Amino acid sequence: MANDALDTDNAWDLVLSAINRSNITLPVPGSDQPAVKINGKSWELVQPASEQARNLLSLFLPLCQPVTNNSRVIGQLGQSLDGRIATVTGCSRFINGDDGITHLHRIRALCDAVVVGAGTASTDNPRLTVRRTSGRNPVRVVIDRRQRVPASHHLFTDGDAPTLHLIAGDYQPGPKAMDPDGVTTVPCLGSAENETPASPERILQVLQDFGLRKIFIEGGGVTVSSFLKAGLLDRLHVMVAPMIIGSGRPAFSLPEIDQLDEALRPKAQLVNLGSDMLFDLAFDTAKP
Repeated sequence: MANDALDTDNAWDLVLSAINRSNITLPVPGSDQPAVKINGKSWELVQPASEQARNLLSLFLPLCQPVTNNSRVIGQLGQSLDGRIATVTGCSRFINGDDGITHLHRIRALCDAVVVGAGTASTDNPRLTVRRTSGRNPVRVVIDRRQRVPASHHLFTDGDAPTLHLIAGDYQPGPKAMDPDGVTTVPCLGSAENETPASPERILQVLQDFGLRKIFIEGGGVTVSSFLKAGLLDRLHVMVAPMIIGSGRPAFSLPEIDQLDEALRPKAQLVNLGSDMLFDLAFDTAKP
């Protein structure tokens, strides 16, 4: 390995070994040679690596950092060039290409929980598991105040990972236990008649009570936008597909602004995934 560049398989193994660890030196997989030095939020590659491997480490090592506050929240949106996440009829499978889907599965593998709204769960019938890469399945969380996601959908029937079903009702804070093999229904989202999006702060509180602290907000646009509006996203990955849809559902739903100096301007890096271009947006640069 000494004369070979790290490839993406090696890089992903390094990422998995870095989960919730800091101030360490990780060896090249299968050897005792140092590959990556991690010091707090910074990291240094000490072995030659392919461009794809460097990109993978750059994108995912920041997501491996231990959670020092109550929660660490990563969001993602997959959109077209014209900023659409679905057609007017709600069709969204698949805007992003094969590489973008693999990227999505890798984020899941690094998080304690993956969260979707009722609209995304109903329309896409997702599994929210890790199938395109190595790693463990996260706890699946569906925000479904009015219980409109069909009971026959994968999240409730496949048994591949535990599911938290967040529905209308009053919530009593405190440590909670979930069914490790099935569905746990959690009344916590207030009145079923409420038309406003579920409170992101309440959702994070509930997940913390279940011991879930590294949270992936996978979709859809309204759910991701609510966490962004609340200032609760630490990181946001926006995957842009080379596609123009025209009319359709917008990626972001945020309050209007009058001047561009009011716009959000996170630190960003742009990475070519192959089938899609990824904007890696860091909102946590000012946090300790």
